[in-house]
Amino acid sequence: MNEKEKLIRYFEASGNGEEARRMLDLAKQVVKGKPFRVTEFMTPFGCVIADAIRANYPQLQIVTNGGYTGAERLRIAFVDSDFKGTVDFGILALQLSWDPRFRLLTHRDVLGSLMALGIDRAKFGDIIMQQGGAQILVDHTVAEFIVQNFTKIAMVTIEVTQIPLTSILPKEEKVKEIRTTVPSLRLDAVASSGFSMSRTKLVDAIRAGLLQVNWQPAKGPSQEVKEGDIISMRGRGRMQVDSITGTTKKGRMGVYLKRFI
Repeated sequence: MNEKEKLIRYFEASGNGEEARRMLDLAKQVVKGKPFRVTEFMTPFGCVIADAIRANYPQLQIVTNGGYTGAERLRIAFVDSDFKGTVDFGILALQLSWDPRFRLLTHRDVLGSLMALGIDRAKFGDIIMQQGGAQILVDHTVAEFIVQNFTKIAMVTIEVTQIPLTSILPKEEKVKEIRTTVPSLRLDAVASSGFSMSRTKLVDAIRAGLLQVNWQPAKGPSQEVKEGDIISMRGRGRMQVDSITGTTKKGRMGVYLKRFI
């Protein structure tokens, strides 16, 4: 088994085998002579896959773009190191507008209505909620379809227009710093402190599939976390295990968490 086959098997075990295959195919196209090849919109874990692939092709570089500074969902480009041109990521920005008096629409409402149009999730990136509207980053191939067909969200009439990418401001996230102690570095112990939930409810949430670690489904309540890990919970946001600060006299682990709010 060669290194590339091992790489695919590794990501298959984490449920990302198909993404790894598609990205490996793009990388091979560049090695064979294409100046660059771009993925669809990926979760941040896509960068982990891309880095693993690039390790097998030292002549490649990786460039990412989500349409604006601080984007979470990114398009990843494998670029020939000799290419001196500009990578076309094919990203456009759309503005959604509605009358906020009718209903307070949420990120989930917008996402669900977009998916109901039959648009693959990989064809659009971040959804940035605003008062009485939202901005979305989309693949240029679906932009016109969305403008013409995306007319309602949860029975609320909306208007969609294309806007310049420069109209989207860099993401500014507020961070809540949490310094606490936990009995262990188990996911249920750390996440219950970070999300201010009882450990019992947190375990239920893990078993319901609501938590991810580094954008991958949590393996279970006993999964150990480490410095740098990103823990996200549907409906609660995400946090980072910034550092492990040591062990108290009573044997508890000190942790410093950053919760993004």
